[in-house]
Amino acid sequence: MPKLWNNTIEAHRRDVGDSILDAASVLVAEHGLQSVTMSEIARASGIGRATLYKYYPDAESVLFAWHERQVARHLEELNRIRDRPGDAWGRLGTVLEAYALIIHQRHGNALAMPLHGGKHVAHAEQRLHDLIRALLADAAGAGDVREDLSPSELATYCLHALGAAGSLPSKAAVRRLVEVTLAGLRSQMRLPAKPVLPRGSR
Repeated sequence: MPKLWNNTIEAHRRDVGDSILDAASVLVAEHGLQSVTMSEIARASGIGRATLYKYYPDAESVLFAWHERQVARHLEELNRIRDRPGDAWGRLGTVLEAYALIIHQRHGNALAMPLHGGKHVAHAEQRLHDLIRALLADAAGAGDVREDLSPSELATYCLHALGAAGSLPSKAAVRRLVEVTLAGLRSQMRLPAKPVLPRGSR
């Protein structure tokens, strides 16, 4: 089979897959997690039921696939933020703030919350831990982060502390939580030198 034809088929499959997941997301937002059926997903996506079953065996599989895509997109976003210009401390603060805001938003998402225990989440959480650990190591190397605890321990501290963002009432409260978390990371030698959150992030 020609490569161009192969690529066209793959692109079509991706488009169909995205349509299915997007339709499921809308249905859950409108009617709730327990109300979604394969018939409704087929109707909302404009895809025949027979075609839908070629992609997913049941509605639960569709919903977990949607959540897996969301988790992957969040990680991509955090990686883009990490790669922006700036010093390690500034990038660390921006990544932690973005993560906390994702947690805050997810708390109100009726679809994501029941699905967050999926197997794909453990792998994503390890990648997230590694991302934050590396930023902490860079910031510690620059003298901005305390060195009495390892970057791995501090990354675990950050993730647990910022998990509280899901129960906070506003984005302003989330940013205050990030400031408190960052204050706990600061090297004592650098406390007066820099603001906790980088300028422009508030």
